[in-house]
Amino acid sequence: MMKFTPTDIPNVVLIEPQVYGDDRGFFMETWHAGKFAEAGLDLNFVQDNHSRSRRGTLRGLHYQLGRPQGKLARVIAGEVFDVAVDLRRHSPTFGRWVGMTLSAANKKMLWVPPGFAHGFYVLSDEADFLYKCTEFYAAEDERVLRWDDPELAIDWPLSPGSPPLLSAKDEAGTRWRDAEVYP
Repeated sequence: MMKFTPTDIPNVVLIEPQVYGDDRGFFMETWHAGKFAEAGLDLNFVQDNHSRSRRGTLRGLHYQLGRPQGKLARVIAGEVFDVAVDLRRHSPTFGRWVGMTLSAANKKMLWVPPGFAHGFYVLSDEADFLYKCTEFYAAEDERVLRWDDPELAIDWPLSPGSPPLLSAKDEAGTRWRDAEVYP
């Protein structure tokens, strides 16, 4: 059985697959259209992505305005703190965030629906982060929200005394009050 648990933002769902293990290793289903649909997640994925990052890397907070992406995220090596921020103006959770630890050890997945900014921070020496997307990447639609915006007050578990490793794009992210959001 896959376990689907709504987070504090009900549209963001923590998914725990059934893991079958023995002394040889393990097996688990990470995607099953029927089981996801039964849980209310009738999804059509069009693109898979794989990111490898070293300790202290923070990627995000990314979103696509014109062609929003839903993302099913998981970690196959290492550990990350994964964050989703609700950017849907008419949502009761608009401007709120939720964060979860995803790791190769816990095998949990996070469903981040369209209408959210998404990012993660690497807690292990290295992490391989995989995510399935419901929409193709479109550079012209991509927006970046500042990871450290004081109004969002995301409680990132940063390494003490070490600023996160950021791309130039992420360093130049938009403040929450100036961000383009969804209707």
